[in-house]
Amino acid sequence: MQSPSELQATIIEAIYDKKGQKVQIIDLSDIESSPAPALIICQARSSAQVSAIADNVRDEVGRRLHIRPYATDGYRNAQWIIVDYGSVMLHVFQPEVREFYRLEELWSDGTSTCLPDID
Repeated sequence: MQSPSELQATIIEAIYDKKGQKVQIIDLSDIESSPAPALIICQARSSAQVSAIADNVRDEVGRRLHIRPYATDGYRNAQWIIVDYGSVMLHVFQPEVREFYRLEELWSDGTSTCLPDID
């Protein structure tokens, strides 16, 4: 079985492979009411890129770790796609949708780590 850090690392690498930006990890493991122990949030410039990032995460996690997500949602309009792995929940946003929902503020009780963009 993979470790949570291995799952997170694979997800982050797959995000960067498709030029995802403003990657943020929020550790919610100490919050009982959280939807998952960890959230990974990132953004993309277009709906096509949002879908490409979510697809690449699913492909890479499946290929490397042999894990399929419990659920996905948001592919229809691809402004915000959620990929749920149970221990890690990925949110891929278009910038304006991310700004509107502000998940980082909603879960500000967690420990947040912002990762640098890769050009």
